[in-house]
Amino acid sequence: MTFDASRPLTRQNLNDLPVLATDGAWGTELMKLGGKPGDLKDLWNLSAPDKVFQVARSYVDAGSRIILTNTFSANRAVLERHGAAARAAEVSRAGAEISKRAAAGKAYVFASIGPTGKLVSMGQLSAEAAGEIFAELAAALEAGGADAIVIETQSDLEEARAALRACLRSTKIPVGVSFTFDSGKEKYRTMMGVSVAQALAMARECGASFVGANCGLGIESYISIARKFTDCGGGLPIWIKGNAGKPEIMPDGSTVYRGTPDVFAAAVGPLIDAGARFIGGCCGSTPEHVRALVTALSGRLR
Repeated sequence: MTFDASRPLTRQNLNDLPVLATDGAWGTELMKLGGKPGDLKDLWNLSAPDKVFQVARSYVDAGSRIILTNTFSANRAVLERHGAAARAAEVSRAGAEISKRAAAGKAYVFASIGPTGKLVSMGQLSAEAAGEIFAELAAALEAGGADAIVIETQSDLEEARAALRACLRSTKIPVGVSFTFDSGKEKYRTMMGVSVAQALAMARECGASFVGANCGLGIESYISIARKFTDCGGGLPIWIKGNAGKPEIMPDGSTVYRGTPDVFAAAVGPLIDAGARFIGGCCGSTPEHVRALVTALSGRLR
């Protein structure tokens, strides 16, 4: 299947997509457009949609063929802390609509769903309650025009399982799951101790359309993670979105990412060799990082 963003994605044909460049960071890019560090930028889908559109469109213009949505924290559990729990579906649908408009037929929109902030495996939230939260988001994101859903930055296997099952049950679009592997001696486990093999086994069991890793580490550190997914087998497309280097906290409390666009470009070949299908950036990465990635990808696939 060649790339054609006008062709609807299904759970049957997603695996036919070629290697594609995804987008970069959203949070750090939105921070550049104003607001305070404690602001929940997901609410900008309603209060400042032009700024959200600006970030989405910047990635399309940089060559991303998959862009996300500004909905990472749009679930009821997080919104409750900001007095907006009842607006979860509204915020999510608006986020999908903004990205879909920015994509303008040049990119697919994979809607972002992040963690609730409560650990299902530790009993802080039941799997049933988590499922209800995620099902609400998934339905709203699909209604907003999302082509697929990515449940990302996961560390708790049971929350990821609840999210994946709920999203698959409440929508017809492809759904994938991405974990953050930044713990353990070799950084091959999530904060909650989940291994690559465990993540892949759960994704396959539940019917995910793709699986992978994002955030936590610089993109070059995820080459070995992509290889581990491939070595474990399973046939699911691998999703990789690494940070622009390891985050450094400055004396003023700000966070700096020193990974350059050249670092992203250099990682493209090894990531493809390791089996990655969808490649992009997470925290600290910019349209310039994506542009370098796209150039390297074009050279590799020529």
